[in-house]
Amino acid sequence: MNKKAVINYDPKSDVLYIVTKKGKEEEESVEIAPGINVELDERGQVVGIEILNASKFLKPIAKPLYKHMQMALKN
Repeated sequence: MNKKAVINYDPKSDVLYIVTKKGKEEEESVEIAPGINVELDERGQVVGIEILNASKFLKPIAKPLYKHMQMALKN
């Protein structure tokens, strides 16, 4: 079974949300760095990652990441 994370971006609130486990409900949210929250289920397993002010946070890595993705798609 291929498990893939689901990535959602809300441009209005500039929040990037990565769902790591579908169907699991969040029990707790822990701020691991300013503007980055990890959401945990009842067993303490990561079910999601929330990045606030995502465009500012990800800007330094956007171009290198895009280049890497383009190269991977060509192979």
